[in-house]
Amino acid sequence: MHTRTLGQGLRVSAVGLGCMGMSQSYGPNPGSRDDMIAVLRSAVDHGVDFFDTAEVYGPYVNEELVGEALEPLRDRVVLATKFGWDIEDGKSVGLNSRPEQIRRVAEASLRSLRTDVIDLFYQHRVDPDVPIEDVAGTVGELIAEGKVRHFGLSEASADTIRRAHAVHPVTALQSEYSLWTRDPEAGILPVLGELGIGFVPFSPLGKGFLTGTVDTAADFATGDIRATIPRFTAENRAANQALVTHVAELAAAKEATPGQIALAWLLAQQPWIVPIPGTRRTARIAENAGSTAVALSADEVADLSSLATRIGVSGDRYNPQQMAFVDR
Repeated sequence: MHTRTLGQGLRVSAVGLGCMGMSQSYGPNPGSRDDMIAVLRSAVDHGVDFFDTAEVYGPYVNEELVGEALEPLRDRVVLATKFGWDIEDGKSVGLNSRPEQIRRVAEASLRSLRTDVIDLFYQHRVDPDVPIEDVAGTVGELIAEGKVRHFGLSEASADTIRRAHAVHPVTALQSEYSLWTRDPEAGILPVLGELGIGFVPFSPLGKGFLTGTVDTAADFATGDIRATIPRFTAENRAANQALVTHVAELAAAKEATPGQIALAWLLAQQPWIVPIPGTRRTARIAENAGSTAVALSADEVADLSSLATRIGVSGDRYNPQQMAFVDR
């Protein structure tokens, strides 16, 4: 797999791996811990070297899983994790990006990940009670101390990105972006291009919908976050099926999968975009890695880019409670 460069010269594989679903958000895991360790290590075998986790995933257990799996391969991988929540009794109870909390999380994440340095440390959500300048300054201190290499933001607004970057260079922004979630295009992507900041789209496959594996008959298991998202009601899934059908038809013509087309479209947007699809299956690792070899013509990219407007997307990407944590 070829590599791409995010901000501040951080080079990573063109497609990374979002690890959250191995521990939460998508219902019971069909595999054991040993199975997930095998999946993580297989990703490295397929050329993936960029792994995304967070303290709050689990909480804690996802970092521990990633740390155990990748400790023997540490010199071959880039580890990204996140801070920004208060966690009590195993649940996040609100935002917390106070400097002392950032430092506490950094130390705990270093232990969980079994490493002496965090390659990319994101603020998971912008905390309105803590000036972003204080956040950037604290992460900058951790970088100066050698505990962190790069600073990132997630779901941050253009203004927040500019203010943070003025204090300490931001390496990457992580936010939702896909064929059916186009929010970053108008205000965010131009700012990232201007400032030389990389972009790491999460849910690049529309939480599974763009792969064609989630249809109107899907029955979400207990604990599956999609059951709480308006876009995944049965009515909205039916309305959005036309978009997936179009992607599937192009995939068949290209001898690719719908998921590969969705990832190839993202890769075609900018050379500093690195999607992080999640999976719990080795076969999907191979499929997602293969998206880097799918060539889309300029006309095909333009046609896909117009899909959301031409066909329409039904349902919001978050419910109101989830949306409250997005910086706008």
